Amino acid sequence: GAVRVVVRTLCLAALLGALGAGGTELTLELPDSAQRCFHQEMESGIKFTLDYQVISGGHYDVDCYVEDPNGKTIYQETKKQYDSFSHHTEVKGVHTFCFSNEFSTFSHKIVYFDFQVGDEPPILPDMNNRVTALTQMESACVTIHEMLNAVIDSQTHYRLREAQDRSRAEELNGRVSYWSVGETLILFMVSIGQVMLLKSFFTEKRPSSGGAGT
Repeated sequence: GAVRVVVRTLCLAALLGALGAGGTELTLELPDSAQRCFHQEMESGIKFTLDYQVISGGHYDVDCYVEDPNGKTIYQETKKQYDSFSHHTEVKGVHTFCFSNEFSTFSHKIVYFDFQVGDEPPILPDMNNRVTALTQMESACVTIHEMLNAVIDSQTHYRLREAQDRSRAEELNGRVSYWSVGETLILFMVSIGQVMLLKSFFTEKRPSSGGAGT
């Protein structure tokens, strides 16, 4: 009855609050020979996770590195299409993570990244300190929460795949269009050349005038 409706409402609110906590998603444009950095201040002993993927541009690769507040490089990869990195901070301060396209002189890149800070909070109050077993409704909330997380991850994956495939399709379409225009111009020039050549075969040559009169 009404109690069950209230419990379901609270459960849904807890799920939505947990899904939106502690995360940043961003899609950025990275011009050729450029680098973009982001900064996040964190306490010591905090877990963070960085997931990124190149959606379009060049060979779909990018350089990425992460530095702690002391300038120590804790992660560095070159020409990666996608990767995931998790780490527990050792010192308090501003951590920096950068994406670099400096190795490319003409290819613009579109990069997606997801930056998560801290552990996910419990979806139910005092869930970590419970000494009794979860009720059937609480177990259902936990199960639904895990399924929603899986759905969100799947949607993100397919959204990135769709964007990457669309970029490749547009690039291929552009190449086909340019090739078609080039073929048309070549055929047009060959046709003009053939017409001029045939015309030269059927053109009468006028005889040159004779000697001077006496």
